[in-house]
Amino acid sequence: MSRTAFDVTYDELRARWPDSTEDRDIDTPYGRTRVHVYGPADGTPLVLLHGGSATGLVWFANAPALGRRHRIHAVDILGDAGRTVRGGTPLKTADDLTGWLDALLDGLGLAATHLCGHSYGAWLAVRYALHASQRVDRLALIDPTQVFAGFRPRYLLRALPLLIRPSQARAAAFLAWETAGVHPDGTWQRLYALAATVPGRKLIAGTRPRAADLRMPVLVVLAEHSRAHDAGKVADRARRELPHSKVVVLPGATHHSLPLTAPQQLNEHLTAFLG
Repeated sequence: MSRTAFDVTYDELRARWPDSTEDRDIDTPYGRTRVHVYGPADGTPLVLLHGGSATGLVWFANAPALGRRHRIHAVDILGDAGRTVRGGTPLKTADDLTGWLDALLDGLGLAATHLCGHSYGAWLAVRYALHASQRVDRLALIDPTQVFAGFRPRYLLRALPLLIRPSQARAAAFLAWETAGVHPDGTWQRLYALAATVPGRKLIAGTRPRAADLRMPVLVVLAEHSRAHDAGKVADRARRELPHSKVVVLPGATHHSLPLTAPQQLNEHLTAFLG
C-alpha cells in the first residue's frame, strides 16, 4: 500500500515521542484503535483525547513530563484522522462514542483512569465522565468546546469553507488564522492540514452535556486568545456550574495551538491537579 503525505507526516511526528513509547492497537466492536502508551507500567493511568484533526500524537510535548508519574494512553479518536480504523458496529451517535470508550478502556485493562481532553476531546471526555463516572477519577478539560458555551459565530464562519469542501490549503489557512502569532510546531501543523485529506473522516457530534452534573474533581484550562469562544465568559460559566473545580486561563494561548503552546505551564497545571 502506498504511503500518503498524511502517513509520512504522522510518522515524523511519532518520532518526537520518547523512545520507550509503545504503539498499541486495541480491538473494539467499532473498530481497531491506535493508542500511544508511555510512562511507568505501575504509573497512575491517564487517557488523553485530542482535538479534531490533531491525532493522539499532538501530546508529544506533554508526554515526557506527564509520563514521569503516569502511564499515558494517547488515543487516536475513532472517526477522526489517524491510525484508528472503523470496523464492525457503525459509529453513528454520541452514545456510540461512549460505548467505544468503554470497550477501549476494557481493552487497555483500565478499570478507572484520569481523563484529559482538548477541544472536541474535552467534549467527549465530559460525556464519558457523565456516562461512566466510576471509571473517571479526575477530569482535565483543555479549552473545551460545546461544554460550557457554544462556538463564536465568527469562528464558525471561518470554519465553514473547510467543512463544506475540506482541503489541505483550507485547513492550513483556518489554522493560521486561529493561531496567529503563536506558531505551533511545524510538523504538527502539516499533519493537522493533511488530516482534511483523509478519506472517510467524520467526527460524531452531539448535544452539550450537563457539566454541572460532574462529581469528580475537574480542572478547566482555557486559552486566553481562543477564537473558538470567549475565554473569560467560559471561565465564569465553568466556575458557576462547577464551583469546586479549578479554572485557569493560559496566557498567550489560542484554541488550536493547545496543547503545544507553553507546554511547561500546561504540564505544571496538569501534574499539580492529577497528583
